[in-house]
Amino acid sequence: MRLRESRAPEPPELNLTSLIDVVLLLLIFFMLTTTFVRPSQIAIRLPEAGSSAAPAMRLQELEISVTARGEYRVNGRALVDNRPATLEAAIRRVMPEVRERRLILNADAEASHQSVVTAMDVAGRLGFAEVRITTVRSESRD
Repeated sequence: MRLRESRAPEPPELNLTSLIDVVLLLLIFFMLTTTFVRPSQIAIRLPEAGSSAAPAMRLQELEISVTARGEYRVNGRALVDNRPATLEAAIRRVMPEVRERRLILNADAEASHQSVVTAMDVAGRLGFAEVRITTVRSESRD
C-alpha cells in the first residue's frame, strides 16, 4: 500500500483588488453626493427668552410684522398687498429713518414659513445684516 505524504493545506489566497475597487467607487460616490455648506447671506441672531423685561424698541431699527394670513406691516403700517416688491418699496420709504441696518421680525405663529423667508430676503437685499426674531415666553408648567 502506497501512502502519500500529507502536506499542510495551503492558506487561501485573498485577492484584494476587487475590494479596493469597491472602496474607491464608494469614496467617489460619497464625494459626488455630499452637499456642501453654503454660508447664509443674512446673519441671524436667535432670540433669547430671559427673566428680564423686554428692552424698549428703538426708533433706529426697522420692524416687519407678518400676520397669520401672510400680510406684512412695516413699522406698524399695513401694506396694500403681500408682494415682495410692495414690501421692498415700503422698506425703502422707511430706510432714511433707520440709522442702523437692524431688523426686528415679528411673525405670527400661524404665519407661513415662506412669508417670513420672503421678508428676510427682501431686507437682506436692501442691506439689513442683523435680524432679530421676537418670541413670546411660554408659561412654565410647575
